[in-house]
Amino acid sequence: MASSSSQPKVVLLDIEGTVCPISFVKDVLFPYALSALPATLQAQWDKPEFSQYRNAFPAEHATSQEALTAHVKDLMSRDVKIAYLKSLQGYLWEAGYKSGELKAPLFDDVAPKFVEWKKDGKEIMIYSSGSVAAQKLLFKHTNGEPADLIPEISDFFDTVNAGPKQEASSYQTILSAHPEVPEASDWLFLSDNVKEAEAAKQAGMQSFVVERPGNAELSAEDREKHRVIKTFAEI
Repeated sequence: MASSSSQPKVVLLDIEGTVCPISFVKDVLFPYALSALPATLQAQWDKPEFSQYRNAFPAEHATSQEALTAHVKDLMSRDVKIAYLKSLQGYLWEAGYKSGELKAPLFDDVAPKFVEWKKDGKEIMIYSSGSVAAQKLLFKHTNGEPADLIPEISDFFDTVNAGPKQEASSYQTILSAHPEVPEASDWLFLSDNVKEAEAAKQAGMQSFVVERPGNAELSAEDREKHRVIKTFAEI
């Protein structure tokens, strides 16, 4: 276990495998997007409000509904994280969240800890590979109490406005966006991904690895190098 740490002023959170099960994205959100896609394309294809999503795709994949559907299926089968796909997924998920079909299954310790952190004057921010729009949908529609955690969150970062999550420069970008908390050591990043935790540490942040049910197995070396927590109650 890593050495003890000072109390952070900012808690920066990953989503999948940290605040909710990894399975929610792969087993619920992804299939929902694929099932909703054909009817959505049929209804929205020529509408002006949908054009921003369609036109963001490479031209050869936006020639028809069939071509776009095939490209989306290919990207999702390979779990490719690319901005135009993430934007479309967020658009599809929005309808599901609003209808109540989708609700983010947070781990039990998450919502109470959000309230406690805010009461203690800590800032809560999110950094996920999912788009900022998708992040906001997830935190607005949860199974927690309160269900809408958006008011507790100060900022959202993704791979577009911050950069790749396994690169230290991305965490430096996040730091530079908040000069009111200039000391990197006042930031705590929580993630299930060891390489992300290492990148945050390289940028000077504190970082713990979160071990949740369904997450990838951690090695003995991982446990030696990083503080590992099973629940936010340990913080």
